[in-house]
Amino acid sequence: MTTAANTQAPVELDGKDLPAHCPNPLMPTWSSHPRVFLNLDSNGNAKCPYCGTQYRLKPGAVVHGH
Repeated sequence: MTTAANTQAPVELDGKDLPAHCPNPLMPTWSSHPRVFLNLDSNGNAKCPYCGTQYRLKPGAVVHGH
């Protein structure tokens, strides 16, 4: 069984969208799963372990440290 999230383009994140988490606010309620915070790799990519949705930083996104 394939899910729609696996066939869609990655969700692009800006610096203001961090910390990244899934499910994101645009996802329908019926497809919800427990909220999980995502660690972006060195290339700015992450994948949700529950639904497989791909996330990535937008080119030129500014990430502020804590």
